[in-house]
Amino acid sequence: MVVTFVGHREISEEPKLRRWLEETVSALVHEGADTFYLGGYGQFDRLAASVVWSEKARIPQICSYLVIPYPDRSYDTAQYDGTVYPPLESVPRRYAIAKRNEYMIQWSDVVVACV
Repeated sequence: MVVTFVGHREISEEPKLRRWLEETVSALVHEGADTFYLGGYGQFDRLAASVVWSEKARIPQICSYLVIPYPDRSYDTAQYDGTVYPPLESVPRRYAIAKRNEYMIQWSDVVVACV
């Protein structure tokens, strides 16, 4: 099962949100989630990546991937098993993040959202 995350750039009540994400990710892994797509932008994305990486320390067979919108930029991939670049070559640069997000949602079975 593939899971992705969608949320705001800025978040509040981070400790409370972290606990919720930990419970949610753990439950999803127990239901069969083994692949996590993450966007890497903003506080929610970084928090989700951290929670997934912590879960991976307990259950090493799960994988997390940073889905990148621009192949010509460098990214901090320390909390990911790898990167994925969707087929965005023909997308104008200013729409790359939106199209990347559409790709992540389209190829996921579950979307965890924080609004």
